[in-house]
Amino acid sequence: MYERHLVKQLVGRMQEPRRFIQIVIGPRQTGKTTAVTQALEKLLTAHRFVSADDPLLANVECLRNEWEQARLLQKTGSGEVIFVVDEIQKIKDWSAIVKLLWDEDTRKKTPVKVILTGSSSLLIQKGMAESLMGRFELLHSSHWNYSEMSSAFGYSLDDFLFFGGYPGAAALQDDEARWARYLGASIVEPALSQDILMLEAVRKPALLHALFMLGAAYSAQELSFVKMLGQLQDAGNTVTLAHYLELLEQANILCGLKKFSPNKIRERQSSPRLMVFDTSLMVYADGTARRRLLDNRDERGRLVETAVGAYLLARSKEEDFRVFWWREREAEVDFVIQKGSAVTAIEVKSGRLKNVNGSLEFLKKNPGALLLVAGGPNISVEDFLLGKQALFR
Repeated sequence: MYERHLVKQLVGRMQEPRRFIQIVIGPRQTGKTTAVTQALEKLLTAHRFVSADDPLLANVECLRNEWEQARLLQKTGSGEVIFVVDEIQKIKDWSAIVKLLWDEDTRKKTPVKVILTGSSSLLIQKGMAESLMGRFELLHSSHWNYSEMSSAFGYSLDDFLFFGGYPGAAALQDDEARWARYLGASIVEPALSQDILMLEAVRKPALLHALFMLGAAYSAQELSFVKMLGQLQDAGNTVTLAHYLELLEQANILCGLKKFSPNKIRERQSSPRLMVFDTSLMVYADGTARRRLLDNRDERGRLVETAVGAYLLARSKEEDFRVFWWREREAEVDFVIQKGSAVTAIEVKSGRLKNVNGSLEFLKKNPGALLLVAGGPNISVEDFLLGKQALFR
């Protein structure tokens, strides 16, 4: 079975002295549980694994009982114990009891190490902010990248552009209709109807759904909130749409990239460039057959640009940089990434017709920036997506 880098990270963290709770977060169906299971198999450490999907683990008292079982396992054994709770966000008020029990073990020097996983980064982050500050480290399980899907499932670049980075859907690539049903039932609808709605009361869930479908179909394009209002029924106002877009971003399915600007006020007020976190979400929302989508130059170009954008978003979580886009009048740059004072402009040669002078204009205004061209003479789009290009100087 294929092992992601996350497995090595987990093994390394569990071999260290007990310091922090390890929290694995990421989109649905990206293999968080599998990675934890693979890590446990590599460790010669006793462990207790429970899932909040189990109805018997329905509340904080059940969680306390399971934690006590892990403590008992440690006492009856001769060393450390690893306690894993899968999908922790499904337990209401989980963070307070985790803080209490973790701090008890810390005071008593009880060697119980803890791994938590969660598909809803919204609920996980809310719990961390409320109770667990200073007690945890985050590990990200992002969508699978091209290199991983190629190694694990033999994907070509065209396969990856269309079917994206969900490993569970790889077996369905010969049946596009079935693949689309899987994506909707197992990924899109649970993210919209469970992950987001579990966090807060969304007054217009139908609008949230419509915004995702519109935004995903327009991935790699700028679309102002005013224009969105014109295409959505019962859309309320731009503040509502902006808030819903933030919720979709935290659910790891759709975001709006802000324009790069030294002026933070201009940055916040800019129209977003919509970007899904995986190309399959754009394909799902578009509803277009593979041959038509890949053979049309403009549509394929948007898929390529979306693939590059999703790749950058995934790396940004691990490597702590920000992703923007840039445009002034007719001059445009597909992506701008920033880490501290380091800035890189990334132009994607995807086959779409567009202004070619944007990168030169950007470098005039930002002379210290690095320019990369994915699909240019120095690196192909395929090699860029395979991680063969350093992103910063």
